[in-house]
Amino acid sequence: QVQLVESGGGLVQTGGSLRLSCVASGRNFESYSVAWFRQAPGKEREFVATINWNDFGTKYAEFAKGRFTIARNNAENTASLQMSSLKPEDTALYYCAAYSTGRYDSAAVWNYWGQGTQVTVSS
Repeated sequence: QVQLVESGGGLVQTGGSLRLSCVASGRNFESYSVAWFRQAPGKEREFVATINWNDFGTKYAEFAKGRFTIARNNAENTASLQMSSLKPEDTALYYCAAYSTGRYDSAAVWNYWGQGTQVTVSS
């Protein structure tokens, strides 16, 4: 079992930056891939980025490429999402997830979730 706690969300103006953090407790975090998803009101949860547990390879949603950077520190059981050039359409509740059992961009295959941290981008 892994417990995930996100932090770092907040209110930011268009063009601003935020760094989200995900702290994991429990066992085997270092052996799990990690991802960030987001969910805006009235919309489905959508994939943002993921990072492998072993080679730290990353994948991003198209909207995140060039603006967001996912990272992890296995020694500290943490993951992060650095976001820059934020837009109002980035406004959402951002979730950290761990341990995927299938296609990485599907929320249904991730087993562990945090409670989310709210990101609001004002225009």
